[in-house]
Amino acid sequence: MAGQPLNQPAEIPAELDRWNWGAFFLNWIWGIGNSTYVALLALIPVVNIVMIFVLGARGSRWAWRNRYWHDAEHFRRTQRNWAIAGLLIWIVMIGSAAGLIVGIPYFMKSSEAYQMTMDSIRADDRVKAAIGADLDDSFWINGNVTVNWDGTGDAKLDIPIHGDKGSGSAISHAVRNGGQWDMRLLVVRIDGSDAPIVLVNKDNVPIPDASVRI
Repeated sequence: MAGQPLNQPAEIPAELDRWNWGAFFLNWIWGIGNSTYVALLALIPVVNIVMIFVLGARGSRWAWRNRYWHDAEHFRRTQRNWAIAGLLIWIVMIGSAAGLIVGIPYFMKSSEAYQMTMDSIRADDRVKAAIGADLDDSFWINGNVTVNWDGTGDAKLDIPIHGDKGSGSAISHAVRNGGQWDMRLLVVRIDGSDAPIVLVNKDNVPIPDASVRI
């Protein structure tokens, strides 16, 4: 309901005209709750990037003008609740996104395809001679692992590895059928060396500079 009650000044008191975190965090949701419908511009791509800062800067002024407030404390308390709600929602969203990103390496490392890759390169004498017997991988690995309901699946991994003699990366491709993984390709590239070490190449994939093909 727009307009001003008789005891509410048209202009917001100076002590209330501050940055509005509720408007910044929740933008268009805050706008509907505070009868400030200009906040719906935050739903427009690109415009929303600018609009959230405009809402943060002018939100208190607009909310004061567009709703009835019993007094300054009522306004202050309501906007503080919006700010707390917005902050909590953002914390949950950021935490969920971070958990998902961090969880991806754990998921891939728990797969049989990953274990097959690491077991194979750790057992290979050529890899041990180039990188070291204490070979280990990095926390962050690239690739994807897919397992379907019918027992099929596909895994493509690019794993940074290192040891006391050097570092490099292991590139593998495994296919799952009938619940069993089959390693189709496994190549180790050593940093500083042009010739990769080919451990598995069942599909005869062309590998530039490979000195050995199996």
